[in-house]
Amino acid sequence: MNTALDDCLCLDDFEARARQILPRPLYGYVSAAAEDGVSHRNNLDAFRRYAFVQKALVDVSTRDTGITLLGQQYAQSFGMAPMGLTALYTYRGDVVLAETAARRGIPMIMSSSSLIPMEVVAQRNPNAWFQAYIPSDPEKLDALIERIDRSGFRTLVITVDTPVNPNKQNYLRHGFSSPLKLTPGLMWQGLTHPRWLANTFLKTMLKHGVPHFENNYATRGVPIISRHVERDFSDRGRLNWEHIRRIRALWGHTLVIKGLQSPEDAAKAADHGADGIILSNHGGRQLDGAVSPLYLLPKVVQRCPGLPVMMDGGIRRGSDVIKCLALGARFVFVGRPFAYAAAAGGRQGVERAVDLLALEVDRNLAMLGVPRAADLDSSCLAAL
Repeated sequence: MNTALDDCLCLDDFEARARQILPRPLYGYVSAAAEDGVSHRNNLDAFRRYAFVQKALVDVSTRDTGITLLGQQYAQSFGMAPMGLTALYTYRGDVVLAETAARRGIPMIMSSSSLIPMEVVAQRNPNAWFQAYIPSDPEKLDALIERIDRSGFRTLVITVDTPVNPNKQNYLRHGFSSPLKLTPGLMWQGLTHPRWLANTFLKTMLKHGVPHFENNYATRGVPIISRHVERDFSDRGRLNWEHIRRIRALWGHTLVIKGLQSPEDAAKAADHGADGIILSNHGGRQLDGAVSPLYLLPKVVQRCPGLPVMMDGGIRRGSDVIKCLALGARFVFVGRPFAYAAAAGGRQGVERAVDLLALEVDRNLAMLGVPRAADLDSSCLAAL
């Protein structure tokens, strides 16, 4: 047992530990929000606008935190959101997340901005989901979809909220750049963070070489230090709904659209054959001043009653998970806290983070007088 994690008693505690372990540029990449951080604060503050209404004298001696989603039964109502560059936070990070998710019975969404081939992760967890930033070129798109299918993934998540790269000011202030530049400052950060240097960076370099972007296209991408990184991801501004229609025709399995906010776009996603959607403002990392998905959740659920609506953004407690479900979400995804947990303690850190959040959900269901997560509804909440 990693006793260094004993002081991590909630998800927020992992961030402080990760800040100590990670070089400043990498911590800055994980923690960065767009521009002034308004979107990020909106995500966190939205949960404070709702209070619980408890039901008394309900037998809660037996509780069920499980959820059925898209034909699959999961042990919890939360999963792991896609996170880029995870293998830089902890050794083989995507594999660590995928295997932990499999053991805990929750979904993990692998990011296309990852540094481990998708085929490796799908082999370790056949029930993992794959998130793609799709190229606009039809030939490249078709080839990527074919590769994802061939790798064994059966749930494809298309992220649609990044037509251009966000303002990089907060990345640059932390010393992070794309491509990653081996400056004296970055090398000093590595030397002054010996645990990360030995257990993640040097171990990766010795066993696997310089990390590459492995999964943005049908073929292997460029190294993270290549000056062509930006050009590799520069064709998203041409994407439109016809690309979704094309993907639906190519992809014979579960299709989820991520990064929607408006009820109108949710309805379009349903019309274009999506099996589910994830409301998201990308954790506040893209457009600053964007509304929290939680505010729009009831409107989207009302507009698309037959469509499984999921969401991410600002979820830090079991109470946050429950509020999302009570407002109509079928499921939620958590991003940064699992990245911090991976940095703080590797596999044991991620396992502890999942277990802490699961215990909070279970305990709060009992306090609310709602034995089953699937039975949560708006009667459990009062708007403040």
